[in-house]
Amino acid sequence: MTPISSRIGKGRAGVLVMSLLLEGCMVGPKYKAPTPALAPFHNKVDTAATNGTPAPALDRWWIGFNDPLLVSIVERALKENLDLQAALARVNQARAAATGAGAQLLPTADFGATATAERQSLNGNLGTIASEVPTYRRDIHEYTIGPAASWEIDLAGGLRRAAAASRDEEQAAEAEQIGTRVIVAAEAADAYLQIRGYQARLVVAKNQIVTDEHLVKLVRDRYEAGAATKREIAQAEALLEQARGTVPLLSLALEKQLNRLDVLMGSQPGTYAHELETVDKIPSIPAIPSNQYPVDVLRRRPDIIAAERRLAASNERIGAAISDYYPKVSLAGALGFDSLNSGHLFTSSSFQPIGAGALRWRLFDFGKVDAEVAQTRGANAEALATYRQAVLRAAEDVENALASLSQTEAYSSELQAQVQSLIRARDLSEQAYRAGSITLTDVLDADRQLLTAQDALDASRADAARAAVVVFRAFGGGWNAPV
Repeated sequence: MTPISSRIGKGRAGVLVMSLLLEGCMVGPKYKAPTPALAPFHNKVDTAATNGTPAPALDRWWIGFNDPLLVSIVERALKENLDLQAALARVNQARAAATGAGAQLLPTADFGATATAERQSLNGNLGTIASEVPTYRRDIHEYTIGPAASWEIDLAGGLRRAAAASRDEEQAAEAEQIGTRVIVAAEAADAYLQIRGYQARLVVAKNQIVTDEHLVKLVRDRYEAGAATKREIAQAEALLEQARGTVPLLSLALEKQLNRLDVLMGSQPGTYAHELETVDKIPSIPAIPSNQYPVDVLRRRPDIIAAERRLAASNERIGAAISDYYPKVSLAGALGFDSLNSGHLFTSSSFQPIGAGALRWRLFDFGKVDAEVAQTRGANAEALATYRQAVLRAAEDVENALASLSQTEAYSSELQAQVQSLIRARDLSEQAYRAGSITLTDVLDADRQLLTAQDALDASRADAARAAVVVFRAFGGGWNAPV
């Protein structure tokens, strides 16, 4: 090795040693993100039953319902919802905390200036001795000015661990804010679909009232002609009252959903009700993405992301606690001027630099650090269990949502066929009753079955659309997830 290369090698070694002294090491366990193994979802949705359009993108799944008003409502809720604004404020708090924790790694610089006026006691220690000196001055004025800096050297990595934990908490808060977005979009769509469902059921109920009023008139006419009895009139009137009785209940349920939707959009109940006065059909169900696997859910679900980031933060806090076993080294210095005469303050003779170093090492604390380390390890174990539970809950949500959508669609198909059959049966029954070949009881029974089936069909259609919303929510839809 040549003398020059030897000097270069020694220089690099010196730089390395200085770097180790200044930056230190990172004590504590190294974080490794868990990789849960989940089997593919066993519930599937028959996408052939959809309207033939491709599945919408998960980040804006509500567009797939092909309802411009639904799109407008969901996007207004995402813009104005107060829960989302509160979640964003929590993100800003976590971000500020992370910034503050990161600043602990850097030196702190201050600037100070003092002016002191003192009249010394002649009977004190200093005054008793110094008062005999001819140049002694009892009145003293002192002036100091200059910057000062201090820096704690992170030898064991405790500050870096704390800063990393704060960054993880910031990311967890961001994930929870996204989770609130997912919930708000799904809740707004759910309220809208319930509104359309109740409106459709109210139309059925009011049409049934008209039909029953017509039937009551028919029975009374037959009674006047001597072809019916009072018992038949009472039965027809009871059926009419039954139909009328469904209206207040459906109206109340509709009003509650309208109020719920206004609150989701950050407004007082009643603000946007006029936009939904016009009755419209229940939106058709969009195609459901069939290529979603557990790994996609783990990547998209904000609750899983938040749980994993909190697990990472708890791991960093273990290292921060362990760092208290190691010494703390700090440096401090000041560059300033000190003078008893303000006129001589900014002179070379008044210049007064100060440098200091400090070492603090906890040697005996009755097991305080041991307890702190044990506490952080316990919190880490809790965070790991919470993460695993979040993964299982997510898988459960997806399976339940897919099963619910599949079964609700199947039920709707059966109800549709039932309603068509009952419509034909009721029409034939009324014709037969007019001809006098059957009794009113048969007509009333057919009418009641049709009313029940039509109401169930509209409720089922709304439930199927709501079940599709739950699927999109279970997939973590509603935000642009990273690839």
